Formats: sequence, structure tokens, C-alpha cells
Amino acid sequence: MVFSSLPFIFVFIPIFFGCYYIVPKYMRNLVLLIGSLIFYFISAIHHPQHFIIFVISMIVDFEAAVYMESYPKYRKTIFVIAVLFHIISLFIFKYASFFLEEIASISGLGDLALNIVLPIGISFYTFQGISYLADVYRGKIEAEQSLLRYTVYISMFEQLIAGPIVTYPQVKKELHDRRINKQLVHKGLAIFIFGLGLKVLLANPLGKLWSQACAIGFESLSTPLAWLSIFAFSFQIYFDFFGYSLMAIGLGEMLGFHLPKNFDHPYISKTMTEFWRRWHITLGSWFREYVYIPLGGNRKGMIYTIRNLFIVWLLTGIWHGAGYHFMLWGLVLFIILLLEKYVFGSYLNKHAWLGHLYMFFLIPLTWAIFAIDDLQQLGVFFTRLFPFFGQGVWSIFRYDYLKYLQLYYPFFIAGFLFSTKLPYRLLQNIKRPMLIYTLLFVIFAASVYCLYRGLDDPFLYFRF
Repeated sequence: MVFSSLPFIFVFIPIFFGCYYIVPKYMRNLVLLIGSLIFYFISAIHHPQHFIIFVISMIVDFEAAVYMESYPKYRKTIFVIAVLFHIISLFIFKYASFFLEEIASISGLGDLALNIVLPIGISFYTFQGISYLADVYRGKIEAEQSLLRYTVYISMFEQLIAGPIVTYPQVKKELHDRRINKQLVHKGLAIFIFGLGLKVLLANPLGKLWSQACAIGFESLSTPLAWLSIFAFSFQIYFDFFGYSLMAIGLGEMLGFHLPKNFDHPYISKTMTEFWRRWHITLGSWFREYVYIPLGGNRKGMIYTIRNLFIVWLLTGIWHGAGYHFMLWGLVLFIILLLEKYVFGSYLNKHAWLGHLYMFFLIPLTWAIFAIDDLQQLGVFFTRLFPFFGQGVWSIFRYDYLKYLQLYYPFFIAGFLFSTKLPYRLLQNIKRPMLIYTLLFVIFAASVYCLYRGLDDPFLYFRF
């Protein structure tokens, strides 16, 4: 089940929130847990073992944290075992098949692939579990003594599948006591509808252009169409994930939880360093808090700083999936960030126009590495983007892009506009509630119509 689906909007939301608001306050955690487990079970209906693994992982975390406090002598051992449980689970489901395929390819042993299906949300709830264990181990927080509250923290359906990644201290107070009023519900509903619109009305149509370019074959693309398609993917992945995050935050407000912001207009950045402070903020914070700083951060000199940055960005690439293109993507980002840190980053920050121009081209190029899993095809695609450096110089003179530009230019204009702060500032300055309600109704009606017509795609980050 996904947020941008008619069953979720017209069946799950009315039934769940009807129960949630009717019951006494002390029962809301129980209702939220039951609703979240039902949500996950439906999402994993074809692979019920994924639901079992999810439940086991929550119990392991809860018990490990309690035992760390009860038996301080074995604190480190318990922590290591619990974290290894998560790492091994993640490796088996996310990377084992890839490694076996590579071993088979090198050794000639034949097909060793296990065809393992990735459990939905495992990358996100694994990181939340590890962060909780690390915070208890370091004495930053006390272990939660209520299994109900802990399982609610991990399983909250609004952020379970694709984040934001929420640490326990961020919601601890609200797990014990949260207030819900009409203003919060209205605010949350408005944020949810706006996120739904970004996903259904912007991300999905632009994603069609990227899918069409892949279907045509990169070797058959003209240079303008190649650039058009990778810009389309850049907008798709942004509005897809940003839209999901807004829907999650909106649902959180309706539940009485204030989830952390996950995006801060990343496409207006002047450097890649700034971009990654604004993109998937909770993932960046997680790696900084639980990997970069424990490794020493930038406190031990340049060599150790470079080493720590390399580890973080290699892990960031691997976290997104099993594939050489993800490793390459992480390595490329590491190199870019290193150059910005020690060579030209300050210059770009001082000359905003140059920084924006630099990012205008760099953002889609890095997303191309992220999106194309076949390195040979990635090379072909880059010869279309830069025809004078390859065999595709002819591709610059073709006019196939005109048909697609005519079809998609309204979505590109909207994509550029909503990548800036302008429309959000305009919305904040509207003082007439009826105008806001009308706008939200139009967005909601248009989104529902598109969903009814089957014009929908799964969220991209579900695959990670």
C-alpha cells in the first residue's frame, strides 16, 4: 500500500483516523501500532516473511537496549550483537544476490543468484533501530521500558516505508504524551495534499519522459533529448521523494508527531556540499551522527577527514542499493565534495551565479550515474550528453526532442518553479483561507483523477 493510491486515501485513512481520534488518549499508541502493522502487512502481503522479520527486528532492538542497561558489564557485547543482526539482515536481503552473481561471473560456476526480494522499508527501519541502540549504548538516552512505545516509534506507518529517518529522541516526548487539535489536523491534511500533488502531478508525468528515453535506447537519443530526459529524471526523483516526505510529515501532524524536515530546496544550491545539506536531510544527519563523528570527523587532520568522508560516501552509495553504479555514484560525490572543500567551494559560494550554473549541469550528471545501473549503457548515455567526446557527434543534429519538449514543457516549467522558494513563499503569504482551501481541493481532485485513470508510479525510494 502506498500513500498515492486510492485504497490508502479513501479506505485506510478514513478508517484508521476515525478509530484513532475516537479512542481515549491512552489508547492511541495501541491504535497506531495496530494500524501501522496492518499497513506494513498489506504492503508485504505477497512476502509475509518480511512482516515477520520486521517484527523480530523491533523485538531484538527493544530487548537489546533493556539488557544493555540491566547488564552494563556486557553492554558493548550486546550492542555489537544487535547491530550485527541488523547489518547481516540488510546484507542478506539487499546485497547477497549481487555478491553471488559476481562470484558466479568471476568463477564461472553458473547462476548462483538467490532472487531475494527486498523487504519494503528495511533500509529505513534498520537505520532507526541502529540509531536507537547507539544512543542507548552511548548513554545519550535511557532504554524505553515500554514495548508498545518502542514498536510504535519504529513502525509508525507515516515514516516506515521511506523515511524521514527519525531518531528516538526526536519523538520521545510525543510517544509519551502528544496533543492533537483541529489546527494540527488541518495543517497536516494540507501538507499531505500538497505532497500528493507534487508526486502525482509533477513527478509521475516527468518520470514518463525518462522511461520513454530508456525504452528508446540511449544509443538512439539525440543530445538535446538526452539532456531533456536526465533533467526529467532529476525532477522526478526530487518531487517523488519530496512529495512522499511531505505526505509523511503531514500524516505525522495529524497523528500529533512533528517529524523532521527532509528537504530544503536542494536544487537552488551553489555547491554539491550545500546540496547534500538540503537533500534527504535525515539520512545525511544519520551518517554524520553515527558514522562520520564516531570515526573522528574532521578533528584529526586532513588525512583522517578525507578517510572519513570516503567511508561515509562509499556507505551512502552502498546504502542506496547493490550495484557498481551506486558505488561509482558515491565515489564521484566524494571526489566532488573533496574538491569543493579544499579547492573551489568557497569561490562558488562567493559567486552565486557561477555556483548555480555549476550545479545546473552537475546535478543531472550525478543523477545519471545513480539512475543507470549498466555501466556500459552509462557510457553510451554520456556520449550522447557530450557527443564531441565520443562516437555520437551526429546526435546533436537530430530533432527528436521537439516532440517531447512540446508534450512536457508545462511540467518542466512547473518543475523549475517548484524547485525554488517562490511558490512556497507565495502560498505562505495568502491570508484568505477560502483561497487556500480551493487550491488544495483542486490539487486533491486532480491527483485523485490521475490516480483513478491509472496515471501513477511507485515511489522511487521504495526500491532502496
